[in-house]
Amino acid sequence: MQKLGRSLLLAVIYIISSISVHAQINTDQVMRIGQNNLYFEDYVLSIQYFNQVINVKPHLARPYFLRAIAKLNLDDYQGAESDATLALERNPFIVDAWEVRGVARQNLGKDKEAIEDYDKALEMLPESRGLLYNKAVAQHNMKDMDGAKSTFGQLLDRYPNFEGGYLGRARLRLEEKDTVGALSDIDRALDINKNAVNGYIMRADIAINGRKDYKSALEDMDNAIRLQPQYAGFFINRAFLRYATDDFQGAFADYDYALQLEPQNTMALFNRGILRAEVHDTNKAIDDFSTVLGLDPYDYKALYNRSMLLAEIGDFDGAIADLDKVISAYPDFAAAYFVRFDVKRRKGDMTGAEKDYNKSLALAKTEVQVSAEDRFSPPARDTDGDGTGSTSTETQEEVKRRFSSLNTIADNSSPEQIFNSKDIRGKVQDRNVTVELEPMFAVTYYTSPTELKLSGDYVKEVDDINATRMLRFILQVTNHEPSMSDEDAASAHFSSINYYNSYIASHAPRAIDYFGRAMDFMTLRDYDNAIADLDRAIALTPDFTLAYLVRASARHKKSILHKDKTDRHEQMAQTKMVVADLDTVIKLSPVMPIAWYNKGVALAAEGDYTSALQAFNRALELRPDFGEAYFNRGYVYLYLGNREAAFSDLSRAGSLGIVPSYNLLKRMSAK
Repeated sequence: MQKLGRSLLLAVIYIISSISVHAQINTDQVMRIGQNNLYFEDYVLSIQYFNQVINVKPHLARPYFLRAIAKLNLDDYQGAESDATLALERNPFIVDAWEVRGVARQNLGKDKEAIEDYDKALEMLPESRGLLYNKAVAQHNMKDMDGAKSTFGQLLDRYPNFEGGYLGRARLRLEEKDTVGALSDIDRALDINKNAVNGYIMRADIAINGRKDYKSALEDMDNAIRLQPQYAGFFINRAFLRYATDDFQGAFADYDYALQLEPQNTMALFNRGILRAEVHDTNKAIDDFSTVLGLDPYDYKALYNRSMLLAEIGDFDGAIADLDKVISAYPDFAAAYFVRFDVKRRKGDMTGAEKDYNKSLALAKTEVQVSAEDRFSPPARDTDGDGTGSTSTETQEEVKRRFSSLNTIADNSSPEQIFNSKDIRGKVQDRNVTVELEPMFAVTYYTSPTELKLSGDYVKEVDDINATRMLRFILQVTNHEPSMSDEDAASAHFSSINYYNSYIASHAPRAIDYFGRAMDFMTLRDYDNAIADLDRAIALTPDFTLAYLVRASARHKKSILHKDKTDRHEQMAQTKMVVADLDTVIKLSPVMPIAWYNKGVALAAEGDYTSALQAFNRALELRPDFGEAYFNRGYVYLYLGNREAAFSDLSRAGSLGIVPSYNLLKRMSAK
């Protein structure tokens, strides 16, 4: 946050100039906007708002607490610990602040201090599921097995249907070599929740390491992938299992798909290269290893394997260059000398070949020093000369096998260790992918380009306004707005609001000026002020199509923020206002597909699926390649029980780049 001073200055100017009321109301409003940003996971911008409140009223506990949450979500654990401490100094009865600080400390490796925080919170909330779970995990981390068992026992006595508790205790039992008990807990977790991804991963781990039962491990990996199909590591690991069961075609398919998800995944590239070499697809194997080395020039396994393939196609100089690098890093690796001997012999360098052959024989019965931390990196060197370098030894055959075997995600040191159950901890619920409606499209200043969609969507009215150059920023259209993570960008919008304040105060106001300021408020998540300005713009220009479209978006987002605080009647009233704005957009611009689409989203969110279906139908009539509309219509068809139509729409949406379609298709197909 190096540029915070400038941001704060602009923000304070904005507060003073735009809200001419006393400081208490200022801080209440800024706190509310900060919480809006926190809700929408725009953590950097929310921190700026909380900074403003702290600057004005440093005695308040809540802004420190909320800023701690934002920092925790940005993985700034030290900052989160510090802010939670400041909040507790001001108000020690904020239970959640004890928990936030405990989580921050746990992530910092301060398990003892984290447990103390959890115990303090448990004094006030003795039956909190999250606190008991986190405390048990922290005790496990500290190797306090008895304490962890006791806490897991309390947790499961109180919450016998919490699958995360059983999986946590299963990890504990695995560490104590109680495989039977661990399997019992995992099976119980999966009985409770068939979508508990971690349970399938852990059970596959046990099947592989305990019984070498690749078939049942493969079944569990299939289930994990069905639930979490966007994680490349699962496909890499399943490819290993398919390879182990002689399903080469399936293994290739999994590596290919993993690389669609992560084109620069060096593990998938390396493994595919190994398989290609095994089936004598030499040139493509070389391409894979070369791609790996382009991303990581010190991948010695890739160098070693590429050297043999280069020699196979007659590129002896290239092969020797690769082997020189491997031998420089592993001077005691007999197999590397033997391969280089063979290459030099074929090249005609008999003197060099003989030297390498003799060296290979001399090393054949020795052991190799290998780094204990990373067994695929060069051996650790004892730079201090005190003999304390962290190394281990392997036989020449073990090293050779390791250099030519498949890598897997959890533990590169052994193809058998394909999972690491200990790494699955905390936020167990996050492992299950929640499939929701694709969100509304919004007019915004920022988009998030992807490989499937390089720019925002087209709306004629947006293009027309951009052509006038009357706004301070270029309007765009997207249904996945990026977080405001750039402090300079946030500062620019604070400054823009100041500009409009000054201009409107000294000139006859125009609708476009209120609209421009509303767009800045929208960007900064200040929906109340945005709606107020859009009201003014519409009053001046009743046929201002985009003003209605943006107001519908602002009202919809505001209703999302307050959905837990409003009753059903009020929620429906808010939806009616959103739909009314969209109906006006449709009246003014009847061939705007996103207006019909947004109306469908609003109606579907309220459970009016029949009306939503009609809106999505009209959007697709206007734009037959509208992937998001196909996805949402498929989603609605599922709720209405029309699986055939749903599957057709979801398949079409997937082909148009709406990736969650495949997740939903897999889930529904499995039922």
